[in-house]
Amino acid sequence: MGICFSRKSTRSTRIYSKRISNQSSTTSINKNSLNRWSRVRSSSVKKEKFDDALLHEQAIAAALLFQQHQQQNGAFDRSISLRHPSGGANSKCHQGIPRSSSTRRRSLADPMLPLQQLINQEVNHEELETSHIVLVHGGGFGAWCWYKTMALLQECKFKVTTIDSSGCGIDLFDANDIKSLSQYVKPLTDFLEKLEDGEKVILAGHDFGGACISYAMELFPNKVAKAIFIAASMLKTGQSTLDMFSHKENTNDLMRQAQKFLYANGNNQPPTAIDLDKSLLKDLLFNQSTTKDVALASVSMRPIPFAPVLEKLSLSDSNYGSVRRFYIQTLEDNAIPISLQQIMINESPPEKVFRLKGSDHCPFFSKPQALHKLLVEIAKIK
Repeated sequence: MGICFSRKSTRSTRIYSKRISNQSSTTSINKNSLNRWSRVRSSSVKKEKFDDALLHEQAIAAALLFQQHQQQNGAFDRSISLRHPSGGANSKCHQGIPRSSSTRRRSLADPMLPLQQLINQEVNHEELETSHIVLVHGGGFGAWCWYKTMALLQECKFKVTTIDSSGCGIDLFDANDIKSLSQYVKPLTDFLEKLEDGEKVILAGHDFGGACISYAMELFPNKVAKAIFIAASMLKTGQSTLDMFSHKENTNDLMRQAQKFLYANGNNQPPTAIDLDKSLLKDLLFNQSTTKDVALASVSMRPIPFAPVLEKLSLSDSNYGSVRRFYIQTLEDNAIPISLQQIMINESPPEKVFRLKGSDHCPFFSKPQALHKLLVEIAKIK
């Protein structure tokens, strides 16, 4: 739930015994796959360092504002432009939520309704296997992106933990220095390892966070009650996220246009990270989201470490396969189109599939209430 600063010099480099296979593949990259993105060659090393530093400072600023707002005002409202007086009838989960003054046209998938209609009355936490939900962000995002979902869940007395993966959010690691999926996911696996015996959580992963929670499920199946994939990479054993995006059925030209390789070790070396063209973020990720959230993402998103995207998962039926899985589809998604989501579902069927009508790739921005309803509904499934 809290956001912690970490120092690069003190980060442990311990690697878990159950490692992702084909680590050496980072140095033998398929040239056909690389052609999907355009190379980025900087004419000035100083400019690269300045841009990286500026982006890092912006991410820290956004996260600090997020943390400061929580400390001063409690959970976030859906909009800060119109608030109800605290302590009134609307402050309780089962009676209502703060209204938004946004002029964005609302669809029936995310209506302005009393909250009891969104979460089927109050949640009886005593009937839940666990009321602790861990939200795992996607590639380029950070814990900051969950602010609406976190607020809604906390209003309904859920315990919520959000985690910055290595090189993401306000984590001080440089994305170009991330060499493996285990290193990238280490904040999550460290958190799960420290849970007390018998304590379980629900893992919810978005986008590349799907591969991250899959890795964690393989390591700690006894600590994960359920896994929720939100427009996420839900892979089979021996498959990487890059494999998923390279699927022959996927003809996502917009994604190819937006993604660009970064070569921190030189243009003659394998790429180290993937950046996104800021001018295409709205169309690619946020085509149904508000201008405010697009602005927040534009100054907060960071490059995606490339090595973890390239790694193939090693998943077993006894560990990963023992955890109950659920998938939430986003029907207006331009980043992972519904056709590609369906392919992953068909190849590795979860227990149940939910559909978010009118949601872009980021339902925590575009359809926060509808996403909240589904998270609570899945948590209540016995």
